[in-house]
Amino acid sequence: QHPMGTMGEAHEPSPQASLAVLSKVELRVSCKHLLDRDTLNKSDPCVLLLMQSQGQWTEVDRSEVIKSNLNPVFAKIFTVDYYFEEVQKLRFEVYDSHGHAGVGTHDDDFLGGMECTVGQIVAQKRVTKPLFLKYGKFAGKSTITVISEEISGNNGYVELAFRAKKLDDKVSWVPGQGAGWAGQSMGSIPCSLLQDLFSKSDPFLEIYRIDDDRSEQLVYRTEVRLGSTRPTASPRPLPSPTEPLAPQVVKNNLSPIWEPFKVSLNSLCSCEEKRKLRCVVWDYDSRGKHDFIGEFFTTFEEMQKAMGENKVQWDCMNPKYKIKKRNYKNSGVVVLLDLKIHRVYSFLDYIMGGCQIHFTVAIDFTASNGDPRNSCSLHYINPYQPNEYLKALVAVGEICQDYDSDKKFSALGFGARIPPKYEVSHDFAINFNPDNDECEGIQGVVESYQSCLPKIQLYGPTNVAPIISKVARVAANEERTKEASQYFILLILTDGVVTDMADTREAIVRASYLPMSIIIVGVGNADFTDMQILDGDDGILRSPRGEPVLRDIVQFVPFREFKNASPTALAKCVLAEVPKQVVEYYSYKAFPPRCPRSETPDSNLSSPQ
Repeated sequence: QHPMGTMGEAHEPSPQASLAVLSKVELRVSCKHLLDRDTLNKSDPCVLLLMQSQGQWTEVDRSEVIKSNLNPVFAKIFTVDYYFEEVQKLRFEVYDSHGHAGVGTHDDDFLGGMECTVGQIVAQKRVTKPLFLKYGKFAGKSTITVISEEISGNNGYVELAFRAKKLDDKVSWVPGQGAGWAGQSMGSIPCSLLQDLFSKSDPFLEIYRIDDDRSEQLVYRTEVRLGSTRPTASPRPLPSPTEPLAPQVVKNNLSPIWEPFKVSLNSLCSCEEKRKLRCVVWDYDSRGKHDFIGEFFTTFEEMQKAMGENKVQWDCMNPKYKIKKRNYKNSGVVVLLDLKIHRVYSFLDYIMGGCQIHFTVAIDFTASNGDPRNSCSLHYINPYQPNEYLKALVAVGEICQDYDSDKKFSALGFGARIPPKYEVSHDFAINFNPDNDECEGIQGVVESYQSCLPKIQLYGPTNVAPIISKVARVAANEERTKEASQYFILLILTDGVVTDMADTREAIVRASYLPMSIIIVGVGNADFTDMQILDGDDGILRSPRGEPVLRDIVQFVPFREFKNASPTALAKCVLAEVPKQVVEYYSYKAFPPRCPRSETPDSNLSSPQ
């Protein structure tokens, strides 16, 4: 008895379906020019991978030992969980192993170590750094190279269109001669059975994935194409025996054309192009005793030959006929008319494809912050303790800097009177260079912030729409490249509810169509209730004219909720949605990741750790 369910069943994956799945990254390690610690033979290297948690280094895995080799390429693949919103510090330590004694941790056995973050590795795909001994001393010319690759749980879906030609006609019953029906009058035979008996075959197709344990998983079942002499709807799922058939004639059922359908690549072949697939053609029987017409085996790799104008076809074979019939050729032919691949890309696909995250910070310099010279001011520079503005800036900026190759960040201010004329500005560069508002690294932003405070007059009002629009103009220029090359994150630090709420809502709606996300951190003890309207979590943000945002791109949090938490907690909270927002934007624009950069061994991060 062949198991049957609803025909034409296979859920089309949502473009965001893969986002709920934790990203995992594979790391492959090799070394060059290792120190030779052994007197008789060359070193027998082994790599230990350590991860930092709460300030402590913990070993998470280690490689195999490679005998007598100073330029090892390790077969071991390290797997780590990946979180965009965290700084995940890794340390690779290379030791000379001593046979049964295992890997020692004595200084004499230590061949060098290297520290980096998971973010740095995935952003560059390939990182080569020098190995260091203790106290920052170079380990000769020793280097270590780490190459990253995402383990993709679901990278898209495929649309398939099948037809068949000259299928075997399974009708062989002659009135008065059929088993169990001999001598019975036509009136005593059920109507549904008469339809089965006198029609031609009613074919449907099933596709099975053959798993590693040789079990078969049903991937898809097409609709039934019913016989040319019987009334039915066209096409339709398999009806139950009691379900009435709508009148319509479907002809050429021995050469059926099935409706195109979509299945995920994960479901079809576990994202493995060479995985074997079994395709079976059946003749539908209303009692559930479907007749086997034939089968064929293929792979997704073979199916892809049907892309474009090409067609791929297979002989539909019945093994019993092949044995019994001397001149048996096939029981028909199944043709793949068309194949379309719809990739569903992940955040790491875009990052590893070379997409840069450009970070801009906008700082509130309105008078409500208090005089920076007064210790009660939110802008007070305490030599022993960074203020809330600096804490928020560094927490978010430290994450983003791993994804920006030039490490230059735009830093803007609003709500202050600025030199030379001391007119109020709502989008000025805090380095006072109108032609280039970028600072060198997060430290450069911090220094520009501290040096600009004595030169400006805190004023007001709290208008943020001009800065949102300014970043949006740059993002709009990027959009015109039609490439997934740069995505913009705007961090707005403010001590109160914005004054230009209507203009801000309008600017956010416009920005939701561009490659950018906005993070707003409320500094100080003001009542930020009205700011929650900008964060679309509780409902859809709309412009004053009622137009909704295309994407939810704003995240708002009051800093005081993180005052007693670790500095990383704020970054985790405000950046957790960014990967989803990046994928949503590029999926909406149908921009694939750019081609991965060429893997040159000189993608160096050479500063000592």
